[in-house]
Amino acid sequence: MREPAFWSRPASWMSLALTPLGALYGWVAAQRMQTRGFDAGVPVICVGNYHVGGAGKTPTVLALAALLRGFGETPVVLSRGYGGKLQGPIRVDPAHHVAGDVGDEPLMMASQVPVVVARDRVDGVARARSLGASVILMDDGFQNPAIAKDLSLIVIDGQRGLGNGRVLPAGPLRAPLSPQLDRTDALLVVGQGHAAEPIVARLTAIGRPVFSAHLRPDELSLQVLRGKRVFAFAGIGNPLKFFRTLRENGIEVVREKSFADHHMFSVADLNEMAAESEREALTLVTTEKDWARLRQAPAAEKSSPEMMPLPVTLVFDEPERLRDLISRRLFEARSRNLRTR
Repeated sequence: MREPAFWSRPASWMSLALTPLGALYGWVAAQRMQTRGFDAGVPVICVGNYHVGGAGKTPTVLALAALLRGFGETPVVLSRGYGGKLQGPIRVDPAHHVAGDVGDEPLMMASQVPVVVARDRVDGVARARSLGASVILMDDGFQNPAIAKDLSLIVIDGQRGLGNGRVLPAGPLRAPLSPQLDRTDALLVVGQGHAAEPIVARLTAIGRPVFSAHLRPDELSLQVLRGKRVFAFAGIGNPLKFFRTLRENGIEVVREKSFADHHMFSVADLNEMAAESEREALTLVTTEKDWARLRQAPAAEKSSPEMMPLPVTLVFDEPERLRDLISRRLFEARSRNLRTR
């Protein structure tokens, strides 16, 4: 979906008109969040956000997977597979699946960590455990009560924040903020900016840890792009963040084009961008998530020889503090499981 502009304007008449519907949706969501979830039998770390749209969950999941492997753990990612047609539970295989099967984010992650897609999260837990998971990393699902979480790490963009702070459809929030804050174990602020400061202050006041991180673009890709004139396009939750990342790293972005999140590119989309890039001698650049979807786009590789993704890696600013929190939660979860046997 493409976010409506009024989600970023608190005084918009459209937002105000939809607020009663948002209150009803929010009440249902808040009640649902109080349900006790299924015990997975192994520690579960959930990476979520308070709102719809992009905040940096996928690179956070990958960074956590690397951190967990450093502990000697075997993490398996559990995803609903948004945008894919397969119900699961199924392990994502990049050699055989495309984004239309399992979703773009699971497909992208599966080259680095085992990923299970399942509409039924309990079935997904069973499949993840069959793969030897010592820890389950839930990609999204913070508001979903199906699985009990041992650590809920919420990701927020430092420049974007929470928009107008209203609940769907009046704003981007998936549930009222207060019950979401109550269930937040830790907050991760990605990137610079002041938009997240009110949330940071509220969580700090109740003793919840706050971490920070930044996205580091792949240096080899940047070297290829420097000196070129670029046409950047993205169909993610926050395309402007991608365009900003390019410019902050010295890339000359001449043109940019935003698509709705999870947009499946058509021949017309690709031909139009290819024609425009050829007229102005531009290199087409997109995100890794969009690149995963382009694998199944008709004639994607023939549209333009000058097309490439820009991989990014999330880097924690204080990794030791986060390691301490995670190791403590893993110990507590395993101690609790031993006591209940």
